[in-house]
Amino acid sequence: MTKPEILSPAGNPEKLRAAIAFGADSVYLAGNVFGMRSAAGNFTDEEISEAVKYAHGHNVKVYITVNTMPRTGEYKRLRSYLEFLGSTGVDSLIISDLGVFMLAKETVPDIALHVSTQASAVSAATCNEWYKLGASRVILARELSLDEIKEIRENTPPELEIETFVHGSMCVAYSGRCLLSNYLTGRDANRGACAQPCRWEYKLYGNSCFIGEIEEVKREGERFTVIEEGGESYTYSSRDLCMIGHIPELVQSGISCFKIEGRMKSACYTATVTNAYRMATDAYFESPENYIFNPSWMAELESVCHRQYCTGFFFGDSVDNSNICTSPGYIKEQTALATALYYDDKTGRATFMQKNKFSAGEAVELLIPGKTGYRFKVSAIYGENGEKISSVPHPMMRFSIDVPFPVPEFSVLRYAIEN
Repeated sequence: MTKPEILSPAGNPEKLRAAIAFGADSVYLAGNVFGMRSAAGNFTDEEISEAVKYAHGHNVKVYITVNTMPRTGEYKRLRSYLEFLGSTGVDSLIISDLGVFMLAKETVPDIALHVSTQASAVSAATCNEWYKLGASRVILARELSLDEIKEIRENTPPELEIETFVHGSMCVAYSGRCLLSNYLTGRDANRGACAQPCRWEYKLYGNSCFIGEIEEVKREGERFTVIEEGGESYTYSSRDLCMIGHIPELVQSGISCFKIEGRMKSACYTATVTNAYRMATDAYFESPENYIFNPSWMAELESVCHRQYCTGFFFGDSVDNSNICTSPGYIKEQTALATALYYDDKTGRATFMQKNKFSAGEAVELLIPGKTGYRFKVSAIYGENGEKISSVPHPMMRFSIDVPFPVPEFSVLRYAIEN
């Protein structure tokens, strides 16, 4: 039984450092071109080079998304971009388009190629053909059950790695096949510019011709709203995937890599989610026969910015709308107050950089790698010169607080999670 890799999102350099600090085995990110998340912070060419050096210095791999579907006129620029990526030492490219895949094989033959979930691989036959073409990993479509994943694993070469999403936002459309954003806004989802119209609230208006019900003749021209049972009208908005409670089943299915979605989420989100899956996976492999799920891991995931959770398609097709949101928008995120910079063993004080205002006397939590939040009350706050201050009101402000144990760099100070 091989321990799955924890692959975390890195929407910008800050999120990359957070992912690595909290236990990611690998990170995935994009440059400013040819990536499916153009609204994420993304990385300049210089930042990509620096990210690879930083990650490799921490024994973490870097995967670059090159998963849009370029037009013919873009291939000259694409070749140049691939040549640049080849010079950085990145560990793999995540690709969905066959033309891009073959160009990458030709241009950067020493870089591993991973097939994106946008390619909609749902069968062993498809995975085997990608393997013959040179893929070292296939990221399966999200629309597969655990039984189907097991079947794929059993019928593909053991050298071919299988990756699946285990946490984060899901698309209501079939992987890599949505045209809704392009139709409604002109922003092409398959070129990285999705406006997420599936998340909007919809009201359906019609008359007898549209509805096809004879009794509607009397209401011709009258607008009405179609509401789901319970008063919800977010009929396209998918819940977020959360498989933290099913680590044994995921491992036993033969998945090589657990992927966390969220390049557009905060660094605090990246740290918290990576940490939870790291703890759960490590706990299982420490003693599979004695593994017990820790509810505090789920509490951590409930604290970050997310929609209602579900288990996606892992336990069968969702034909009963159980994967559709019944409330709008995100569930409120626990506020990140500051990020740790360093800890002074002599004074027992940790120095932080402020993200949001808080005051002395408030209840907070400290999230450090490998642990759930440690709750305490801030008895005193010290300014940069060691003077006592009542609050930290300014972004990027440096301050210190007393903490009775070492605080690793990038640890997150946040408001205490409500029970």
